[in-house]
Amino acid sequence: MIQSLANFFTRIMQRWLPDAFLFAIILTFVVLICGVIAEDKSVNQMIDFWGDGIWNLLTFSMQALLTLVTGYVLAKTPFVKRILQLISGVAKTPGQAIILMTVIALLSGWVNWGFGLIASGLFAREIAQRVKGVHYPLLVAAAYSGMLIWHAGLSGSIPLKVAFADGDSLGELLGGQSIPVSETIFSSEVLTICALIILTVPIVYRLMMPAADQVKEIPAELRDEEVEESKPASDMSPAEKLENSMLISLLLSGMGLYYLAGYFMDGGKLGLNSLNMIFLMLGLLLQKTPANYLRALHEAIRSTTGIVLQFPLYAGIMGMMVSSGLAVSISEWFISISTVDTFTLFTFLSAGIVNFFVPSGGGQWAVQAPIVIPAAQALGVPLNQAAMAVAFGDAWTNMVQPFWALPLLGIAGLGIKDIMGYCTVILLWSGFVTGLAMLILF
Repeated sequence: MIQSLANFFTRIMQRWLPDAFLFAIILTFVVLICGVIAEDKSVNQMIDFWGDGIWNLLTFSMQALLTLVTGYVLAKTPFVKRILQLISGVAKTPGQAIILMTVIALLSGWVNWGFGLIASGLFAREIAQRVKGVHYPLLVAAAYSGMLIWHAGLSGSIPLKVAFADGDSLGELLGGQSIPVSETIFSSEVLTICALIILTVPIVYRLMMPAADQVKEIPAELRDEEVEESKPASDMSPAEKLENSMLISLLLSGMGLYYLAGYFMDGGKLGLNSLNMIFLMLGLLLQKTPANYLRALHEAIRSTTGIVLQFPLYAGIMGMMVSSGLAVSISEWFISISTVDTFTLFTFLSAGIVNFFVPSGGGQWAVQAPIVIPAAQALGVPLNQAAMAVAFGDAWTNMVQPFWALPLLGIAGLGIKDIMGYCTVILLWSGFVTGLAMLILF
């Protein structure tokens, strides 16, 4: 049944789902029309909201692109390549490969969403080259599953924001006190939901494996090629000798790693900026020479060509959703039909819908917190449960939101329609598991 369901959604996505760039354009006009109809805004107003928001993700866009290329280059080093081969070698059959990939994605995504996304894409390519007969699109879909629980993990925007909310506007909203991570990330309820997903999602992916005659292995052009050998030092010009000098890479990477050690010793946290610096400095060190690094970087940048302009489009969509009031209206409607017993379930569902149009954990919390927190206080729902209901909802619909899949797909060399059918099945299953947990545990 699971395999038939996966085949059904895959056929639909292959036939009807447009390219991710065109999907973002269509979504732009859908939100514009909804703003005009549902919020009584003029077309001119909606266009202004779109134009004012379109460049609001420039910083994030550059961070995401650097995460992709620096992580890719790091993975191309001989040292990291051996680690990838060692871990991927645990899987001997296609079924084992799918389960291993899903577990790696979920665990690494829980630790840090940025690291998990890039590491999972690289593992998928490595596993696909080592295990014969594994269905590559399904493997890449499994690699994306870490985004299901990232918001309940160590890099979750909402639990970290409410844990350090003293003295700011969020702190006032929370009644002047923060919510410690022991009541969010490390609460028994949240850990139980994460455990249920980690235990069951790999099985669902395994059950979606297609018949042998339908398997699509990794394309030949995505298989690793032999590394180009540099010419002897005696034949190099002075400039070429500098480009192939290990000393240059050692000095720069040493300085960067020294800075990172001090940063973390002073209480710094792992975010996109620090993650990018780790990837960059380790890549320089392990690629040994600037010339080697630049060769790998050239290959990595090719994987970014399909996603560069999609981040601004989603920023414009977010601008329209927030400024027009659409995001608030969706949240308010779900809150209005909630009771003390169903509050977390409906909050989870509303967050899932809002995330589809505002694919940013921090941005979504800024929109929903002023609605969710007072409503939870009025009903007597614990604030830690209300916050995590939003967090789980935000992560849940990542499965059918192309925004976060873009870096992974860039590494994997696939399009969104290749994986979305499988991700839809996981959306249904994880929604059932998490929604039921909201009613029973929260």
